[in-house]
Amino acid sequence: MAKIGINIATGSLQQEEMIVGIDLGTTNSLVAIIHPESKLPTALKEHNTSSLVPSVVHFDAFGNPTVGEEAKNFLITEPQNTIFSAKRLMGKSYNDIKDNADFFTFKVIDDNTESLVKVQVGDKFYSPIDLSSFILKELKQRAEHILKTPVTKAVITVPAYFNDAQRQATRDAGKLAGLDVLRIINEPTAASLAYGLGLRKDEIATIAVYDLGGGTFDISILQITNGIFEVLSTNGDTYLGGDDFDRSIMQYWMQEVGISNEDLKANKELSQTLRLKAEEAKKHLSNNETFETEVNGDKLSITRADFETLIDPLISKTLASCRHAVKDASIHVSDIDTVVMVGGSTRVPAVKKAVSGFFEKPVNDSVNPDEVVALGAAVQADILAGNNKDFLLLDITPLSLGIETMGGLMDVLIPRNSKIPTKVGRQYTTQKDGQGGMRISVYQGERDLVQDNRKLAEFNLTGIPGMPAGLPKIEVTFLINADGILVVKAKELRSGVEQTIEVKPQYGISDKDVELMLLDSITHAKDDIAKRALVEARTEGEQLLATTERFIAKNANLLTQDELVATAEAMQALQLALTMEDKDLIHKKQEELNDISRPYAERVMDMAVSAAMKGRKIEE
Repeated sequence: MAKIGINIATGSLQQEEMIVGIDLGTTNSLVAIIHPESKLPTALKEHNTSSLVPSVVHFDAFGNPTVGEEAKNFLITEPQNTIFSAKRLMGKSYNDIKDNADFFTFKVIDDNTESLVKVQVGDKFYSPIDLSSFILKELKQRAEHILKTPVTKAVITVPAYFNDAQRQATRDAGKLAGLDVLRIINEPTAASLAYGLGLRKDEIATIAVYDLGGGTFDISILQITNGIFEVLSTNGDTYLGGDDFDRSIMQYWMQEVGISNEDLKANKELSQTLRLKAEEAKKHLSNNETFETEVNGDKLSITRADFETLIDPLISKTLASCRHAVKDASIHVSDIDTVVMVGGSTRVPAVKKAVSGFFEKPVNDSVNPDEVVALGAAVQADILAGNNKDFLLLDITPLSLGIETMGGLMDVLIPRNSKIPTKVGRQYTTQKDGQGGMRISVYQGERDLVQDNRKLAEFNLTGIPGMPAGLPKIEVTFLINADGILVVKAKELRSGVEQTIEVKPQYGISDKDVELMLLDSITHAKDDIAKRALVEARTEGEQLLATTERFIAKNANLLTQDELVATAEAMQALQLALTMEDKDLIHKKQEELNDISRPYAERVMDMAVSAAMKGRKIEE
């Protein structure tokens, strides 16, 4: 059994450990290290191949995943089994992404709820965490193959605007891939580190990081003071990137040869062929004045001037975001010392020119824009490994802290390796109508079920006013002060009822215990996450049954006999599935019940609306 060498004072690993930096991107992902000889950040790649691994996962008929270039080949031939841009789904519910659901050529489950989104491939259901873990596993294996050494520790980057749920989802994906995620760091911070910014102890600088990737655009304004990075402001568009440049070329060609959107919807193969040709055109036009090709016998061409006219509104949108970010940071454009370019789409000459014009200075693009974030993550990994002696790591939490949620799950509020002092808050609600109290159980550890973690404290929040389930808003706040004392506060926001407790999270836990808990979490990662997925599926299934039951009780007279019978059968099938140990079966039966109830639920809602217009009311 391998031993994890851990420095309890900093939570960092001992120097002999190899820690990699990973850029888990929307379009491409890659892994980097500090080269042992040159001491320079280096993106890992096989001889004569690209360092980039396309963030694409394909499932074969047996549900086996392949990742990267090989998977990309199936985007045209098997679009329903080939997942791309999974990062856009991280920590999101269907309601968050429904307006852009047409963008995905695979089946994103519409359960019309706030629960985390799922993707269906055949009879299997995958969360964005599962999908991202396949990409991370591929990067891990690739790194191990090149380095000829096991890789179990990583620093992973995320966009600066990622919320707590999205960061936790990224950690979970790493854990599922067999990686101990030492830090989640912001992409703009990583890019700055790759340029050597913030590495001098006495440095004070203001940096703009312009990041235009395949699917997303971010602008971040950072303040670096004595090696500490502070995000002053962040802005951007989660649906603006190189993909949209490609789409502009596609639409230009579609008009030229008379292809409609309906044609593309009906013919996914044509859609993907056009998309890939457009991507080729975009890249070609960075160094050439014209591009010509042929699709289905139609000759297609575009000039650089036409391309720049097409994308001008998109570039203007990014500059509007830059304007907002500068304003939000309460600074002037002239206060910015350096403009760093990140993301493959910043290679487009028109983009560089526009950004340089906006910030009134030449842009900094000497580091490969595809690799810059991963290279910065490798710099951070090197600091964590204790190889960069100029950096003092602030005190951090050696183990994750969280509370118990439905089904005995551990909901992490403060992940391990968080800097101290720190404060995090998250909102919860009641499960039952009229529920007047809530038990807050605080745990420490890395496992997904609280029974495998260490219980630190428990208290009851009482006096919650009687309200329907889901209405009370209970905010749970974790604050760790500079002495490492954890203060847990629960407050019902509508009534102001609150309760506080103090905990000493490190009390009575030795270095050996921490090592063991970390090792257990990696060893059992796959089982833990499978158990969590099953508990979550059961909870969702039970909630769907309760909602459907209430709806039928109120509106049975508005449903046909066939609808009532079909619903009863589907509910029975779901009820039975809940007793099985198969999350995919539960999701499948949920989807079948949703498919039956959706048409009549919409019909009843329409009737309610038209009745309300006439002044009558139907129970919803």
